[in-house]
Amino acid sequence: MEWLEKNLQDNFDLPPKHPSDEALRRWRSAVSFVKNRRRRFRMVADLDSRSQNETKRRSLQENFRNLRVAFFVHQAAATLIDGAKNKEYRVTEDIRNAGFSINPDELASITSKHDVKALRMHGEVDGISKKIRSTFGRGISVSDLETRQGIYGVNRYTEKPARSFWMFVWDALQDMTLIILMVCALISAVVGLASEGFPKGMYDGLGIILSILLVVMVTAISDYRQSLQFKELDNEKKKIFIHVTRDGSRQKISIYDLVVGDIVHLSIGDQVPADGLYIHGYSLLIDESSLTGESDPVYISQDKPFILAGTKVQDGSAKMMVTAVGMRTEWGRLMSTLSEGGEDETPLQVKLNGVATIIGKIGLLFATLTFVVLMVRFLIEKGLTVGLSKWYSTDALTIVNYFATAVTIIVVAVPEGLPLAVTLSLAFAMKKLMNDKALVRHLSACETMGSAGTICTDKTGTLTTNHMVVDKIWISEVSKSVIGNNTLQDLNSVISSTTLGLLLQGIFENTSAEVVKEKDDTQTVLGTPTERAILEFGLKLQGGHNGEDMTCTKVKVEPFNSVKKKMAVLVSLPNGTHRWFSKGASEIIVQMCDRMVDADGNSVPLSEAQRKNILDIIHSFASDALRTLCLAYKEVDDFNENSDSPTDGFTLISIFGIKDPVRPGVKDAVKACMSAGIIVRMVTGDNINTAKAIAKECGILTDDGIAIEGPDFRSKSPEEMRDLIPKIRVMARSLPLDKHTLVTNLRGMFHEVVAVTGDGTNDAPALHEADIGLAMGIAGTEVAKESADVIVLDDNFTTIINVARWGRAVYINIQKFVQFQLTVNIVALVINFVSACITGAGVIYILFYSICASMVVPLVIPDIHYSVNNTFFLNERARDCAYFIDIVNNTFEFCSPGSAPLTAVQLLWVNMIMDTLGALALATEPPNDDMMKRPPVRRGENFITKVMWRNIIGQSLYQLVVLGTLMFGGEQLLNIKGADSKSVINTLIFNSFVFCQVFNEINSREMQKINVFRGMFSNWLFIGIIAVTVAFQVVIIEFLGTFASTVPLNWQLWLVSVGLGSISLIVGAILKCIPVKSDENPSSPNGYLPLSSGPDNI
Repeated sequence: MEWLEKNLQDNFDLPPKHPSDEALRRWRSAVSFVKNRRRRFRMVADLDSRSQNETKRRSLQENFRNLRVAFFVHQAAATLIDGAKNKEYRVTEDIRNAGFSINPDELASITSKHDVKALRMHGEVDGISKKIRSTFGRGISVSDLETRQGIYGVNRYTEKPARSFWMFVWDALQDMTLIILMVCALISAVVGLASEGFPKGMYDGLGIILSILLVVMVTAISDYRQSLQFKELDNEKKKIFIHVTRDGSRQKISIYDLVVGDIVHLSIGDQVPADGLYIHGYSLLIDESSLTGESDPVYISQDKPFILAGTKVQDGSAKMMVTAVGMRTEWGRLMSTLSEGGEDETPLQVKLNGVATIIGKIGLLFATLTFVVLMVRFLIEKGLTVGLSKWYSTDALTIVNYFATAVTIIVVAVPEGLPLAVTLSLAFAMKKLMNDKALVRHLSACETMGSAGTICTDKTGTLTTNHMVVDKIWISEVSKSVIGNNTLQDLNSVISSTTLGLLLQGIFENTSAEVVKEKDDTQTVLGTPTERAILEFGLKLQGGHNGEDMTCTKVKVEPFNSVKKKMAVLVSLPNGTHRWFSKGASEIIVQMCDRMVDADGNSVPLSEAQRKNILDIIHSFASDALRTLCLAYKEVDDFNENSDSPTDGFTLISIFGIKDPVRPGVKDAVKACMSAGIIVRMVTGDNINTAKAIAKECGILTDDGIAIEGPDFRSKSPEEMRDLIPKIRVMARSLPLDKHTLVTNLRGMFHEVVAVTGDGTNDAPALHEADIGLAMGIAGTEVAKESADVIVLDDNFTTIINVARWGRAVYINIQKFVQFQLTVNIVALVINFVSACITGAGVIYILFYSICASMVVPLVIPDIHYSVNNTFFLNERARDCAYFIDIVNNTFEFCSPGSAPLTAVQLLWVNMIMDTLGALALATEPPNDDMMKRPPVRRGENFITKVMWRNIIGQSLYQLVVLGTLMFGGEQLLNIKGADSKSVINTLIFNSFVFCQVFNEINSREMQKINVFRGMFSNWLFIGIIAVTVAFQVVIIEFLGTFASTVPLNWQLWLVSVGLGSISLIVGAILKCIPVKSDENPSSPNGYLPLSSGPDNI
């Protein structure tokens, strides 16, 4: 089957991520035969719509830029020309009655047009806040929400309505072959009524129509349920939560609940949820490229306070007051004009489109040959009997039945359900993963994750619990454990109140966390886990201490940056001087310090011995798996607002050792990864000793693995990296660029399928580059989530392994379904084609009979000595000729003119078994532990493996032998006699064929293991589908014979049918004992060997 794989590689090979338009168009053009284009391509990207969207987006961005420039020009002109008029907005009675004093459109235009003049006219931001009844400290009142939504609108943009169920019914009816069959059925019914009368004449046509309607309804129901699942998942993707201040307390709400007047808290990585005005903040940089197309970030300040929806916070933090929501924002109007371009199809979908196309061509060829053979037989027989000049209505009915049979062969032969089975399996897996705290944003990620050979994971919050507490502190050359209730007393005994006050000031001023009041008047600390841990420690220390931490004012803030690995704040002291506080990675802060705080709170020079001792303390904390941070300060007389914080001359205050325990289950999850041939690599910004301690505890750092720091890794040449990267298990003190480099080299040099976790804005490039980007749902920024393929909602490494399990389940389930469907395809094709050909061989009999008759008749004379079937012949030559004629006649007696063992109605039922019902049964099997005990599927491996071909060919041969035996000798073997013997044997063939598929469906649950019943009885969906199939088969045989061309069978023949089907289980067990050469390279790229076979394979 090399030709099949070569064809798939040449025309239907698609990268799992960011495929080019050329690759997407190439496979579409290769799909030359499609029964139902609307249904087949419903779940693939609409390239034309996507191109139109991009053109429209660029046009709108250009218009937006031009509009802004024109408005600025107009404003400048208005200030020079007296009497220039602006558009007047009227405050209606409804607005006044609601307590507001500004028109919604006017308020929206101030922000969207950057109208500084109008803003000043309304009293700046303070004036606007009063007119919309919002205060900077308390925000809005929750009781006003409905009123505000009624006046100023809701924060939603107009979306395309969801497709109804009947639209899916219409899509299912677009199947070309079903349309042809319906036409044939109508012709059959009309001709039948004319020739045989009512109701007998319409049974065949009505049976086909009812079967088509059943197929259409089952297909539509399945597709509609899938669409609901995808809609639900799509809604989950759009769920973004933000922090606002309402009724004086900070709350977390959905962006859809946002209203005009809300005070929104923005931080790095957030997507701005609505148009608004800047209140106050620090170093706020906004990326407006999504709206304007310009890559340069915009600095937001009191002078330029306009913040637009859809933009992203690139740096800094701020508070913003909402002035426009939903369709009154430029972003809302932009999104509403864009039609859905669809999501990129997955590699499996494309590959199975290729399989369906190739098999469809073969099926079309067989169907054409079948029709030609049947027609040739019919015309020759008619010419030799009544002549071609005489035609009757029954002849037309016969031809229509021939054509319907040929078309039905196409219906069965073209596995239209293969690509759609991938969608079904992915939808099922995504729904289950959603319940297991993993939100799959892109379909391809779910299947690609099953092939992942490397996972590059963060440490904090992924491998650890992210519930941090300060465990140890070093201050004034004293190291203390601070777990317990006597923290304050213990520290007071070794340091002065001045030192303690300096420590508290550094904690409270230099933090991005904040203490907020909840609705129940309790206080909660919000911020990153590290910031929360230090601030909570400070609050615990504060007690009744009245230090200078309450008497200073923040002047400038430099938020934490993953490149600099520190944050800094400049405060103004009561004596008029200024002080910088800096906090961050221990090694970096210590390098900035040349002094330290002693026990009396004085700044003293830092000797080399003391520096060495400090580094030893840091290493000691890190070796105990503690995250280490240092806090330092520097006094300055003056400063430049545009310059960064100093990098030297600091005085070291303290070292914090922060404990973040390893998550329960992580060690087992890492062990499962190793068994599955997946290498776990930790990439963290922490100290290398902390990283090594955690990695050893998790089982990541093994004896043959190494730990390296980011700076060392960056300094390596490509040749050195080639030797080094396979050994790396831990990368500490890394930058986001290091993670990106590691991922790029793993994919490029070693052709690995790489999964990467990330949470920060700077992780976006690595998440985008990786085969599977996994963003953290709790700690992750919106920018990281937008760049990711999967959002891990609970930030847990075990959840990532669960995604890999389901990814493998999707791949294997589709293989099972393909194996099952191709077996049905082959058997149905061969049975109908061979039966048509052998029926057509009756033509040879007629011709031969004519020739023999011309030879025999002259030999027939009154003096007769030999007889055959009461016909007397003169000599042995004539008798032997007659014997041969009799043998030919008996051989082809079972083939009545125009008959085929499987009728159109029966084939439509078989098609539903193998297509929709088969996909539901096999493509939705849950994962099992055995899936994580085999190496991952590498890039470029054959999808239809040699093991699958062994099972397909073996089962097909068995079914063909059984059905062929029943066709040629069933009546004699089973002693079936009577006028309806042909109907009985044809019904038995149909029944046996269906039960062969039922048991082969069970057989397909395991492609290599003999025990196919493991886990089957816990899969209620599978059991239900098998039960429904069997029950409906009984109904067809016993009660719907008029429409399905069947007759009721006695219990003995039912046992024969079930028995012949069940033997396929034995055949399957025998086939699995036949060794086949593995498609896999015995040397795994990850260094893991495939598991050896043994009793577990049973």
